[in-house]
Amino acid sequence: MKKKGEHWADQAVARLLERGKAHHISTGISPSGEIHVGHLREVVTADAIHRVLREQIRDVRFHYFADNTDPLRKVYPFLDKAIYEEHVGKPLFSIPCPCKRHDSYADHYLEPFIAGLKALRIEVEILKSHELYASGRFNRVILAALEGTEKIKEILHEATGKQMGESWSPFNPLCSSCGRITGTTVTGYSAADETVSYACDCGFSGTGPLAGGGKLTWRVDWPARWHALGVTCEPFGKDHATRGGSYDTGARIIREVFGGEPPFPVVYEWISLRGRGDMSSSKGNVLSIGDMLEVVPPEILRYMIIRVRPGKSITFDPGIPLIQLIDEFDRLELSGQIDRNIELSRAGGFVPSGIPFRHIVTIYQIAGGDLDTVLEILERSGYKAEDVSEIQSRLTYAGVWLDRFAPDDMKFNLQQSLPDAVSTLSEDQRKALGLLANRLQQGMSAEDIHQLIYDVAGEAGLPGAGLFKAIYLALLGQEKGPRAGWFISLLDHAFVVARLHEAAEE
Repeated sequence: MKKKGEHWADQAVARLLERGKAHHISTGISPSGEIHVGHLREVVTADAIHRVLREQIRDVRFHYFADNTDPLRKVYPFLDKAIYEEHVGKPLFSIPCPCKRHDSYADHYLEPFIAGLKALRIEVEILKSHELYASGRFNRVILAALEGTEKIKEILHEATGKQMGESWSPFNPLCSSCGRITGTTVTGYSAADETVSYACDCGFSGTGPLAGGGKLTWRVDWPARWHALGVTCEPFGKDHATRGGSYDTGARIIREVFGGEPPFPVVYEWISLRGRGDMSSSKGNVLSIGDMLEVVPPEILRYMIIRVRPGKSITFDPGIPLIQLIDEFDRLELSGQIDRNIELSRAGGFVPSGIPFRHIVTIYQIAGGDLDTVLEILERSGYKAEDVSEIQSRLTYAGVWLDRFAPDDMKFNLQQSLPDAVSTLSEDQRKALGLLANRLQQGMSAEDIHQLIYDVAGEAGLPGAGLFKAIYLALLGQEKGPRAGWFISLLDHAFVVARLHEAAEE
């Protein structure tokens, strides 16, 4: 259990406060594809630091930078090649929306993500790259970069070993003819007029304004952004933290070209999908944030990330481990003990129920999702449902989880009539079912029923597994099911006894 001061976010803030009492946290992404659960690590990590900072100082800013001036690099597998081939190389904000319901390609992916941030109670200012460039706010750093071109080339060569060509420039002009920023070459610029001249691969040459007339290349854009916005802390993935990587070159560029200091780095590992590897939009290996918020409360997604130090990888399994995570959070909330992971995961809507989510999943299937039947079963099994709306919420999550992520052995349908599958029962199994029906008593605990099953199986000369299989065939029409003792304790006693007798006599 993590207490205040012990948590990684508290430790990061302690180091930040050694640098000063005013801070600006930055996070962001290029919205080139679906912004998925894997991307949450960066923004939730930043939000945890933001929350801790706000507990101690007033002067804190937190923004999410949507890099929608980035070009479309290629036609990804999830795009229609016939439509998007002609847009490769154009900024994402200027490309048509795939579903035609948003203003641009970038907004198609940004808007659902921003809705997810609100659900996660992440209070962050959204900054869009193309708006900042168009406003002229980056003009000074663009000019500084253009004037420092040779120094930047030297830095990049020393850090990466790559030799920048003679015509290389830190600024990529936007061609006013073809609309691309990937095929242009700077031929000159005017600091006084704040304009840039260029030639494009499409054959066009021209002069345009710095404001909205292109963007800095990535390794320069990042430190330029730090300097222009006054960023003091930024989480980023391990790929940028390698020796000679984007952070290393950015730190030198901001110091040697822009005259500033790099932000405090918080390096994080990836979130991977169990059995499928690192999440990747371009490869289609993703779980969307919106989809996951239909399966679990927002607190659980936050908790999944906040409970693990950023430098440790997270393997996300939306099957059984996910519902175990819900129960872990629920227990900690009900324990009455202060846990920093819980404090930093709260999103304002979670009400602990004290009912294991796995139980909810089983009861949901017994009741066919009907709330009144669920409430009757809960009362019969000793659970007091004090907040009916919370039970309904858990049922909704359970239904979606069963539909999308539950393993087959967790799914079942309580059969309203004797299943045909009982025809496969042996005489010993039928005998054991009859004995069990005679000895089951109203109000028996799950543990007592479980032990009774083993006792009866022994008397009938069956292994325990043989009787469990017979029970599931009689009640569900399948060979496996939920934990039998607990399952039977949830069912109406008269129904179970009648069904077992019927199966025994078939």
